[in-house]
Amino acid sequence: MRNTIQNTARKREQEEKLNTLLEEFKEDSVQYRDLETGDDYEEKRMALRSLMNIRMPGPMKEDVIRIQDEFLQEEAREKGIVTLDQIPTAAEQYGCTHPAAEKISVWQGDITRLQAGAIVNAANSQMLGCFVPCHKCIDNAIHSAAGIELREACSHYMNRRKMQYGSRYEEPVGQAVLTKGYNLPAEHVIHTVGPIVYGSLNQKLKDDLESCYRNVLECCRENGIRSVAFCCISTGEFHFPNEEAAKIAVTAVVRFLDRYGSDFDRVIFNVFKETDRELYERKMRNLSL
Repeated sequence: MRNTIQNTARKREQEEKLNTLLEEFKEDSVQYRDLETGDDYEEKRMALRSLMNIRMPGPMKEDVIRIQDEFLQEEAREKGIVTLDQIPTAAEQYGCTHPAAEKISVWQGDITRLQAGAIVNAANSQMLGCFVPCHKCIDNAIHSAAGIELREACSHYMNRRKMQYGSRYEEPVGQAVLTKGYNLPAEHVIHTVGPIVYGSLNQKLKDDLESCYRNVLECCRENGIRSVAFCCISTGEFHFPNEEAAKIAVTAVVRFLDRYGSDFDRVIFNVFKETDRELYERKMRNLSL
């Protein structure tokens, strides 16, 4: 009975915060100040996410940030935070005999639920997140769950780079940029721009993708981050063939752990699609000494 009352109270508080945030973000947007939504919770939630997605970097009132943070952290709790001890290693799940398999996992699900030292965001060269309302890319999902502070942090980074290299600066492929995780369960986000495959695959594109994995892991070592979850970099909007991408990812991670395994507790290959899960599981089963 008590749990039911508490859950009802939480839902009511969440809806009150949603209504407040929706009005504040509408007012902040100017263009969508008169946006009308129905009474349906999900419709209002999608409207808020859309307004967050299209919002350019810039200051927001502190009390609005506080409410947003409380709202997103409660959403994360409701979705279910997944910890490392809930995810078996490749050695446990697939019987892999390679030493690195003790520190590698394949996990299918929403990367924004993972409580890890860092999750990896497949960013674009502008490094500000996805501006398409409610787009299904990983960039949009991570920024939406983290809150508008993440775009602000990325904007500060890009502004520093533009002061250093010029106003037309774009983040190069294969680098790793570290930010806080804000309202994500993960402590950090590591942003990397993967290669875009416009035509046929070539060695340069393969090398660039390998650099993404290697530099993210090096970023973890440099910052004392002992657990990291990779998304399937470049395989979505950037059209990198899934099977070749999985091969490059596994090879790069295993090689790195062979050298620096003592610096890591876990490296997770996060997959969303069933086809990617099958690809990574097959490669895990083929790991050997």
